[in-house]
Amino acid sequence: MRRKIAILGATGSIGKSTLDLVERNPERFEVVAVTAATNSEALAEIARRTSARLAVVSDESCLDDLNERLAGSGCQTTAGEWALVEAATGEADLVIAAIVGCAGLRPVMAAVEAGKTVALANKEALVTAGSLMTEAAAKSGATILPVDSEHNAIFQCLACSSKDRVSKIILTASGGPFRTATDETIRDATPAQAVAHPNWSMGAKISVDSATMMNKGLELIEAHHLFGVPSDRIDIVIHPQSVVHSLVEFTDGSVLAQLGSPDMRIPIAYALAWPERMATPAQRLDLAAIARLDFEAPDPERFPALRLAREALEAEGSAPIVLNAANETAVARFLAGTIGFTDIARLVGEALVDNRHAAPATIEEVLEIDRLTRERVDALMQAA
Repeated sequence: MRRKIAILGATGSIGKSTLDLVERNPERFEVVAVTAATNSEALAEIARRTSARLAVVSDESCLDDLNERLAGSGCQTTAGEWALVEAATGEADLVIAAIVGCAGLRPVMAAVEAGKTVALANKEALVTAGSLMTEAAAKSGATILPVDSEHNAIFQCLACSSKDRVSKIILTASGGPFRTATDETIRDATPAQAVAHPNWSMGAKISVDSATMMNKGLELIEAHHLFGVPSDRIDIVIHPQSVVHSLVEFTDGSVLAQLGSPDMRIPIAYALAWPERMATPAQRLDLAAIARLDFEAPDPERFPALRLAREALEAEGSAPIVLNAANETAVARFLAGTIGFTDIARLVGEALVDNRHAAPATIEEVLEIDRLTRERVDALMQAA
């Protein structure tokens, strides 16, 4: 039987890579639902191409256009946040969670509560609601498979090992486009420079997060929830070649690493086929051609976002929610050209200092803290 798949965020980078793999293996996979934020044209094309039975746009103003484009296709169309929940909890066996930001929180949580297998490419879900989500997964029997290359690498390294034999997790980071840049270059960085990642092809928001290294800070928090490892046993090391995707050190001193070319189709394929493996068209590693693998400690002065993220993880409660919401808001303003690159970490730090929110007990409380934090960051920008 073919595996039924819902792709939340089908028009984005992860969604496109997933579709590439699925369409190469039509005998193994059936796309039943696809979603997008506003790109109704691309979504309609995907829905027709895959014969999906449900297409959802989260922006309700785009529904009429989607209806027109899918007229006569037999594909059901709908819109809004609760329609995303419908896509996540419907007939799919596997939910690809690739919606960027907190917009994906409610449908991901719904899929977990429904006991689905969730291939998680949305960092923010575990960053903002990690305890709530892992508790829900334990209760429902849901399986969370990490799609981020770093967490997927750790998941692979742990495949045949007990977690109580792990002494340390080591997340690797490319260092982004500003790893060796001057302070002046970083201070005056433009959005175009920030999104020009040296190795990976990603969306604008995650590319900026890579440039600030906030993405690695978010991955630190995510790793804590995925693998049950405390902050002081999760290290971050810069590895500019992006060949070693992460490592696990065990209590006997052994260190296992997962290597591969910087192609997101590799970790996506592992999630799609798990617990088996499947072929991908990704370029194979030629270690002799690569010749060397370099590692270095991240510079805390150059990348203050790493310190902020670790502080938020150790503070627990609402701090990771504030960290994420402040970062999303600041990154959006930077991409719009209204603040500078170094203002991103500054605003996140100020929001964390201002945080007075109690730990959330529900997803609704998470979303309310997220909303209030975004308002606070906007106020901080206006006061500056």
